[in-house]
Amino acid sequence: MNSNKDSSVVLPQPSMEQTQKNGSIVFDYHKLQKQANLPTEFIWPNLELAQEELREPLIDLHGFLSGDERATAEAIDLVRGACVNHGFFQVINHGVDASLLKAAIEETDSIFKLPLERKLSIPIKTGLAKGYAGAHAGRFTTNLPWKETFTFNYHEKDAEPLFVDYFKSVFGQDFERKRWIYQKYCQAMWKLSGVLFELLAMSLGVDRKHYKKFFEDGYSIVRFNFYPPCKNSALTLGTGPHYDPNSLTILHQEQVEGLEVFSNNKWQTIRPRSDALVINIGDTFVALSNGLYKSCLHRAVVNGERERRSLAFFVNPKADNVVKSRTT
Repeated sequence: MNSNKDSSVVLPQPSMEQTQKNGSIVFDYHKLQKQANLPTEFIWPNLELAQEELREPLIDLHGFLSGDERATAEAIDLVRGACVNHGFFQVINHGVDASLLKAAIEETDSIFKLPLERKLSIPIKTGLAKGYAGAHAGRFTTNLPWKETFTFNYHEKDAEPLFVDYFKSVFGQDFERKRWIYQKYCQAMWKLSGVLFELLAMSLGVDRKHYKKFFEDGYSIVRFNFYPPCKNSALTLGTGPHYDPNSLTILHQEQVEGLEVFSNNKWQTIRPRSDALVINIGDTFVALSNGLYKSCLHRAVVNGERERRSLAFFVNPKADNVVKSRTT
């Protein structure tokens, strides 16, 4: 084994030929996070640090779900205010069981803590949103994100065969616990997205069921994010600044800060809450709202001491649905 302390790049096993054939360099975060020096590929120049928290509304869905008119009116106003300004808000009493959320976060360790060689056996394939990726080094050579991801697709109406087949093909005999947890998790997220689309519709003054019906044949991309600790966290990013191209994102994050939103010409943090899910509007829903609502630039920073895990549930309409506004 090479004992050179300056080495920052680990080539995937078993052979150099496979690495050259695949055309990518693979970074071993287990080793990188112990190093004092950050590889130049991960350095983002001129990073502006967040100095304050975003004042996104915290919306209690209990009253809305139970039909309380006063609580519903308040929730509508809060959603409208958030989406006009930056497109981010948090929800509590959302109906997703706390034990399921906890299990979904913890089970990601069974993927990200696998040996590097095992993770590399389930790579993201071109054109398919499925598989493992580390730093996106196969796509970029600079400004690499300090993270690992695992991604798969979810279709509510044929969830069982697609979900089971994919997890079984990837994890073999170890798939059953993951399949059970993430099928339950995705079902809960999909149900919640329907509630949120009703709330969004009412906030825009269209029929309550309009967006829920529009998305009923849609699909989701599910992405697990793992952000290892980084000794030079001020020099890098876990996820670079971006807008979500989908319609709606439901983010479940553990209690480590990392999500930041660019609002009012400055970066602002979103403080995690153990009982809340973060919701944000994507570009597709901006079109559906006739530009009344905003999709905001956001990013993820990394922690110098603690790892961070999050699960993103991206909701999309059916591919052949025509995206057009119902507002004026």
